[in-house]
Amino acid sequence: MVKEYMTVQEIAGPLILVGGVSGVKYEELAEVELPNGEVRQGRVLEVNEDTALVQLFEGASGVSVESARVRFLGRGLTLGLSRDMLGRVFDGLGRPKDGGPQIIPEVKRDVSSAPLNPTARDYPNEFIQTGISSIDGLNTLVRGQKLPIFSGFGLPHAELAAQIARQATVLGAAEEFAVVFAAMGITFEEADYFISDFRRTGSIDRAVLFMNLANDPAIERIATPRMALTAAEYLAYDVGMHVLIILTDMTNYCEALREISAARKEVPGRRGYPGYLYTDLSTLYERAGRIIGKKGSITQIPVLSMPEDDKTHPIPDLTGYITEGQIILDRALHRKGIYPPINVLPSLSRLRDKGIGEGRTREDHANLANQLFAAYARGKEAQELAVILGEAALSPEDKAFFKFADLFEDRYVRQSIDENRTIEETLTLGWELLEIVPVSELKRVKPAQIEKYLKKKPAEAAAE
Repeated sequence: MVKEYMTVQEIAGPLILVGGVSGVKYEELAEVELPNGEVRQGRVLEVNEDTALVQLFEGASGVSVESARVRFLGRGLTLGLSRDMLGRVFDGLGRPKDGGPQIIPEVKRDVSSAPLNPTARDYPNEFIQTGISSIDGLNTLVRGQKLPIFSGFGLPHAELAAQIARQATVLGAAEEFAVVFAAMGITFEEADYFISDFRRTGSIDRAVLFMNLANDPAIERIATPRMALTAAEYLAYDVGMHVLIILTDMTNYCEALREISAARKEVPGRRGYPGYLYTDLSTLYERAGRIIGKKGSITQIPVLSMPEDDKTHPIPDLTGYITEGQIILDRALHRKGIYPPINVLPSLSRLRDKGIGEGRTREDHANLANQLFAAYARGKEAQELAVILGEAALSPEDKAFFKFADLFEDRYVRQSIDENRTIEETLTLGWELLEIVPVSELKRVKPAQIEKYLKKKPAEAAAE
């Protein structure tokens, strides 16, 4: 039997303090009934003896200390799950937002699920093709990996996230692939862009979208990624699909967490964020992966905007500790008009070598990637040297690398927003660019690979 309380002691913003309670649990759902019959939902943030702190999803405006009736429902926030979720758009609390009918659930699950047990994890080792050369060729995404995108305000991370969502595919036959897309604290225009893009390209048929707008309550923003992860877990481990989940923008999520922490008058940590920010983020990121004995998998791409492009800011800093690499968007490349402006040098995929090579992509992939990294790095050094000494002071080899760096950015990194390159096209393009460099400088690829894939053979190069 659900007990009803009329013992609201204090109201502060979206928080209400209810006294004289018993048997109430952390994260339990609550209902607050107003005198006019309106019912608002909330969640228990804290329990101290016979007092419970409840945060309302819709805010506490109009709630009166004298007349509010509070009911605790004895369960946490749940989401009804079914394959019919594919192709649908929901709000941040899992309610249909596309005008379609309510989902008839096959199962209901609490959204505050535990992270994967490390002993149950299977090692990520299969390639996911995004169609973007900077990722596929150099910072490869592997099935079951957590690979965040570090962006800055004003950079095209929304366009990149949408492109990955519609192009990502698992190479191989007869494997079901789905995308779960969770947007937190975005504007109406951004939400409309994402939904329109999914519908325009037809990729919405294999996608589930959760949209939390900037004017929605902060507490809803906290629930949105958990809703999305619960849907992804169902599709992956119950249905057996391979799921890519994109969470954007994690900075908005962390700001909501800081707002709630301040409302609770908690002692702040770095830059005002709560001291448990690392723990909270890990409970989200660690819900991705593969499970031994299960067919499906969850691959996660969190997107976050770095305030002032600062990689040492708490959000990217802590994210980097938990995840397996990062894709970094660069403002200098963006100013050059290059899309996607991915700076491959500080970017990293720690699981790259586990998902590429013979039988997965191609036997030359790892060596070619290392050679492209080395050539681009040397080319950038040559360009910096030319600024100081002048291009005439460069050696012939440095001039070749100077030219390589420009062409690498213009042909390899740059691609159109609708361009979906296969891994074969990406690898072939890499070898074409290496023709600019003297063959004697190609020290990270095997001679047999040079002979097989480089159009300009060593004998031709020696004759030049």
